[in-house]
Parts: sequence; C-alpha cells; structure tokens
Amino acid sequence: MAQVTVSIDGKQYRMACDEGQEEHLIDLAERFDRYVSHLKDSFGEIGDQRLTVMAGIMVMDELSELQKRVKGMESEVLTLRKTRDDALTKADKNDSVLTNALGALAQRMEDLTTTLAVKS
Repeated sequence: MAQVTVSIDGKQYRMACDEGQEEHLIDLAERFDRYVSHLKDSFGEIGDQRLTVMAGIMVMDELSELQKRVKGMESEVLTLRKTRDDALTKADKNDSVLTNALGALAQRMEDLTTTLAVKS
C-alpha cells in the first residue's frame, strides 16, 4: 500500500492508496481543496466540519448532475444504435430487392439473346 500526504484547507492528511494511484489521490485532494477554498472565500470561517460537509455536498451535487447527463447520453446512444440498425436492415432489404431485380433483368436479357439467336 502506498501512502501520500495531501493538503486540504491548509491541513496535512496522510492517506493510503493502491500502488500507482498516488498522483490520482493527490489530484482528487487538490480538487476537493478547491471546493473547500471556494466555500471559505464565500462564507468565511464557519468551521472545518461544516466546510467539509458543504464541500462534500457540492461534490455530490456535481456527481448527480453528471450522472443525469450520462443517462441522457446513454439513452441517446441507444436511440442512435436503433436508428443505425434500422437503416442497415432497410439497406439490406433494398440490396436484396435490387439484386433480385438485376437477376431478373439479366435472365430476361439472356432469354432475349436466346430468342434472337434462334430467329437469326
């Protein structure tokens, strides 16, 4: 287990994480610290615990909004896939109809060639 020290609101916290995740944990702590700093700038000194709870709620609100966007995008992707699949099915049917029509036309041409060859 790796350990890193992160700083939130000017206070140092030693934390454990999986090997190779150190930079990720540091980045997360820096991002969380920005939330705390924003709240502190907005509300002043209102207590560490309250700042932390408010910052956590802000993070969860942002997460909730992102989850809604992801669900919307997933729905859009499903609609696009269905539209694509429907278009491919229609194209396959059109190809089949065209192939059959060309086959029938080729057969008629062969029949006419045979008829003309017999008459000559």
